[in-house]
Amino acid sequence: MAVEELQSVINRCQILEEQDFKEEDFGLFQVAGQRCIDEGHIDQLLEIIQNEKNKVIIKHMGWNLVGPVVRCLLWNNKEDDKRKYFLMLDLLIKLCNPKELLLGLLELIEEPSGKQISQIILLLLQPLQTVIQKLHSNKAYSVGLALSTVWSQLCLLPVPYSEEQIQTDNYGLCQCCMALIEFTKPFVEEVIGDKENSLENEKLKDELLKFCFKSLKCPLLTAQFLEQSEEAGNDPLRCFASEIIEPLRPQISTLFPQPLMLLTSIPLAHSRQTVGILSAIGHPFPKMIFNHGRKKRTWDYLEFEEEEDKQLADSMASLAYLVFVQGISIDQLPMVLSPSYLLQFNMGHIEVFLQRTEESVFCKGLDLLENGLLRIEDNSLLYHFLEIKSFLTVPQGLVKVMTLCPVETLRKKSLAMLQLYINKLDSQGKYTLFRCLLNTSNHSGVEAFIIQNIKNQIDISLKRTYNKWFTGPQLISLLDLVLFLPEGAETDLLQNSDRIMASLNLLRYLVIKDNENDNQTGIWTELGKIENNFLKPLHTGLNMSKAHYEAQIKNNQENSQEVQKSKDICSITVGGEDLPNMPPEMQLKVLHSALFTFDLIESVLARVEELIEIKRSTSEENTGIK
Repeated sequence: MAVEELQSVINRCQILEEQDFKEEDFGLFQVAGQRCIDEGHIDQLLEIIQNEKNKVIIKHMGWNLVGPVVRCLLWNNKEDDKRKYFLMLDLLIKLCNPKELLLGLLELIEEPSGKQISQIILLLLQPLQTVIQKLHSNKAYSVGLALSTVWSQLCLLPVPYSEEQIQTDNYGLCQCCMALIEFTKPFVEEVIGDKENSLENEKLKDELLKFCFKSLKCPLLTAQFLEQSEEAGNDPLRCFASEIIEPLRPQISTLFPQPLMLLTSIPLAHSRQTVGILSAIGHPFPKMIFNHGRKKRTWDYLEFEEEEDKQLADSMASLAYLVFVQGISIDQLPMVLSPSYLLQFNMGHIEVFLQRTEESVFCKGLDLLENGLLRIEDNSLLYHFLEIKSFLTVPQGLVKVMTLCPVETLRKKSLAMLQLYINKLDSQGKYTLFRCLLNTSNHSGVEAFIIQNIKNQIDISLKRTYNKWFTGPQLISLLDLVLFLPEGAETDLLQNSDRIMASLNLLRYLVIKDNENDNQTGIWTELGKIENNFLKPLHTGLNMSKAHYEAQIKNNQENSQEVQKSKDICSITVGGEDLPNMPPEMQLKVLHSALFTFDLIESVLARVEELIEIKRSTSEENTGIK
């Protein structure tokens, strides 16, 4: 019945000119064709499509059958039927109006969700490529529309992060990425082959460039890569990245003046001759990296200037990571670029990584920072680099990761990177960074870490080479940020215990190492102020805090039997805040732990005051002898 209905529609349309086809005819053709497919009349439908007399009808109406055919390919597991459906799809792609086919195929790509996304993309990319190549106008727009549609769907797929997930590729993202490279190849070749640089060719370049930027952001920004070993060659996401950015070596010459290029003419190890998309369309990655963020833009169109400011930060950061950490096309960079020069360019990208919330992106920021810092000698990074915003915001970002990130390995690596960064700065740079972090970190543990570093620098200055930044007036100015209590005697000593202990240890060190008569650090001149602003308020605060916690322990013990009888969970207030609900025994442990901390602070404080008195007495005796 369905075949007869379809044949009836075709017989009526065969005697009409194509401009006389009515909307009703399109609807009847679609319904009848759908029924043929649903009822399994595949062979009869193939005969109708292949009939030369129906060529004009199929050209204008056949695209309506593509959707049903594609769905059958996805759901029908019979090999013989699938072979016929593939043949039918090929015929429809060959015979139908390419403009209508393009829209139909893109609608089909937008439909699915979950694992079906990759299935339909892998099925339709090659037909989509064929359809676009048949278009005689607006090819660039069509390529851009297709790439944008596919990319939007790929963004819905989870990015594999482990070696096992990459190899199994359950959601098909890796397969789709490699298929996309194949999809773009004829259009890249078309750009290369157009020697006249026509307007349409420039538009096609732009669309391919947008695709590269989008791909650098998703999936490559969050993608994890296999270790750089023999297995790395089997990493599809790494291969995808290489295909996008791998440039030809000669194209670097467009970036730098001739004298510089003469210095880079030394043969490069393992120089590849593979043309990646970026390079092929006239945007080799060194040009993009070294011009990103400059006031003078290098894009040929205003649209890309606006895009650069709003959207490209993530893409450029991803590109920098792929080049400097993964080593993709690293041999294309001029060999004369200094480590500090490269670090300066990458700090903005590192800042972008650290502003994100994904664990894998944090890791990339830390890896890129480590890569840049390890190239630099200790104490050689000049202080004036800290005048560049990112050189201060990056260590502040490290502090946030250290204090807020739930992943212990990332917290530890951030701490290691902050220490490495400190080691690379010159003395004035260290001094400037210490002041910045003491004023901005708002975290006792971080402040204790900085105070320990200050102590280390003072020790180096006293034992090895005199350093004006960690002795005398400059040091006293820095110690004003260390040897004080933010809220006087009412400071929360428990919350600030790490900072207070580090400050006391620093003061103890200064009293021991610097005699009053020498006073290299200037500490003895300022001792009266330190006693008034730090030691005396600390005494008062300790007495208040210990009395408060002892009272809480007493109340807790008095109420514990009643709580045990009722078997309820009790709460207790410490420092104006409620402790989390917990059994009385656990609360007692917390309170006793706090008292132990206060006792520890008090013992160090007593030792500091004892040393001060001993040093003063010794100094007075020496003065008397003289």
